[in-house]
Amino acid sequence: MKEKFKPLSERDEAIAKKIVDAAYTVHKNLGPGLLEKVYVVCFCHELTKRGLQYQRQVNLPIVYDGMTFDEGLRVDAFVEDSIICELKAVDQF
Repeated sequence: MKEKFKPLSERDEAIAKKIVDAAYTVHKNLGPGLLEKVYVVCFCHELTKRGLQYQRQVNLPIVYDGMTFDEGLRVDAFVEDSIICELKAVDQF
């Protein structure tokens, strides 16, 4: 069964473009091989430069079967109260 997805709103599309640009800028400037924490700090700095609001290391609950579990997901950055960002350190081969 093929699922249908709604297109992003113009607001979410603009936010997503800024997020991708911030991530690309960090990767271009730092390159591979550093600790994930370094990338997250620099990524959040780039988000600030682009005028985006974010929260770092946010615990998001899991809602399952009508219940909320606080032992949910910890995300690197939660941007504009709508987009989850997870950064991964990449090693150079």
